[in-house]
Amino acid sequence: MSLVSEIILNADNELRYPTIGELQSINSYLKTGEIRIGISTKLRDNEQDIIQEASKAIFQIHPEYIAPGGNAEGSRKRSLCLRDYGWYLRLVTYGVLNGDKDSIEKIGLIGVREMYNSLGVPIIGMIDAINCLKKATIKTLEKKEEIIIVEPYFDFIIQGMS
Repeated sequence: MSLVSEIILNADNELRYPTIGELQSINSYLKTGEIRIGISTKLRDNEQDIIQEASKAIFQIHPEYIAPGGNAEGSRKRSLCLRDYGWYLRLVTYGVLNGDKDSIEKIGLIGVREMYNSLGVPIIGMIDAINCLKKATIKTLEKKEEIIIVEPYFDFIIQGMS
């Protein structure tokens, strides 16, 4: 749900008009619309480069993952890891476009710890991986205002995994 939809639904549930603060939130969100669309476009267009850079970084931090017996040993397991990178990058773009973290939580965080634990994937490794993805994404963005918009969504995913 977008920020605007959430504010409207909350006000309607409480049988009231949106507050001044809520209207200011909508105004701020709408003022950043072009930037949010630009961020989404950059992340989509540079997905492979971002994922490649992030994967190099995580395997430097955790070389045991690609070593024999590691969670990302061989091309099949490694491609599954990289698929997850693309999935998390898309989740971030959904959050950026919506202006809230609800879509990330509903689509990507509920049950994520349990899933990775059941697959034997170390959570610390996933947290490190999302940090690498965040850093690679930030390198792709040119403007400070883009980085300020994107960072909280990565941080929310990291916090949700912690």
